[in-house]
Amino acid sequence: MSAYFNGVVVRSAGERPAVAELRLPEIGPGQVRVRIKAAGVCHSDLSMVNGTIRAPYPLVLGHEAAGEVVEVGEHVTRVAVGDHAVLNWQPPCRECWFCAHGEPWLCSTSSGVAALENGVTLDGAPVHVSLGLGAFADEVVAPANAVIGVPAELPFEQAALLGCGVLTGTGAVRNTARVAAGESVVVIGLGGVGLSVVAAARAAGASDVIAVDVSEAKKGLAEAAGATDFVVSSDALSKEIRVRTAGRGADHAIECVGRSATIRAAWRATRRGGKVTVVGMGSNDDLVQLSALDIFSSSRTLRSSVYGAADFDTEIPRLAADVLGGTLAIDHLISDRIGLPDVPEAFDRMSRGEGARSVVLL
Repeated sequence: MSAYFNGVVVRSAGERPAVAELRLPEIGPGQVRVRIKAAGVCHSDLSMVNGTIRAPYPLVLGHEAAGEVVEVGEHVTRVAVGDHAVLNWQPPCRECWFCAHGEPWLCSTSSGVAALENGVTLDGAPVHVSLGLGAFADEVVAPANAVIGVPAELPFEQAALLGCGVLTGTGAVRNTARVAAGESVVVIGLGGVGLSVVAAARAAGASDVIAVDVSEAKKGLAEAAGATDFVVSSDALSKEIRVRTAGRGADHAIECVGRSATIRAAWRATRRGGKVTVVGMGSNDDLVQLSALDIFSSSRTLRSSVYGAADFDTEIPRLAADVLGGTLAIDHLISDRIGLPDVPEAFDRMSRGEGARSVVLL
């Protein structure tokens, strides 16, 4: 049955988010109601708050989350009441051209949707939910294909991180860049995703994992994630990287900020014939300029990694097994454990480049 619940809402671009009372819809066939237990504060949500990503308002924030299934609709067989689950903010339809050709992360039904209405109301009027979830809330109603069961032994705060930051960062290394043992990797931007990239690159056997951030305070976090070196970003970054890579530049540069300036920095820090992977989500009007001659003569590859180029249904159980088996450590990604009213302050810390991931515990 429908019920009132609390959620973090932003009413217009640039306005400070706040906790508000919302009404959750009754679930229908093919839907699942999940009681949220943990939700990570991701940069994509900040981008919707400050208007970098154009989203409809008012908007219930949050998309990186895990919780307990408390109700299932008709025809739902993939999860049951009591199951622990991770939420997928971009569930594939499994029917479009991209899904049929093995690229569900590019699903034409779900890709590019910043927010939508799903029956949640605010003051009696429909309200949008971030990336189809609105997970900074006590509960959510989601389509069954957005809910993936995970072992009950996996702590909720760790499970939540798998749903966006860890999957995105790990997938960028494994699936998009395909970092091989002995290669050198530069990681620009050390938020939750960037630190996940550092850890995944090290696990892949990279000989050098050079972590880059504007804040010297990120050095300890980078080292905890497995970085072999740390560099404070500057105009001389490409020279700094070449000094550390026998004068050539890195085999890979993975950009986790989503700005034209850092994408160009990643390009310049990569050797001829190297690979540049863009993970950060930027704004539509922030244009990247590269000369036609440079593109030709450098023979570098530039591509993005959307949601880790991963099939959520197979990758999430695999990552959960890695965490439980001790081959994937993610505890160091959590710098702050907070409540729903503390989300605005978490965005403030993120804007200042402080810490790693803040996780909302409910």
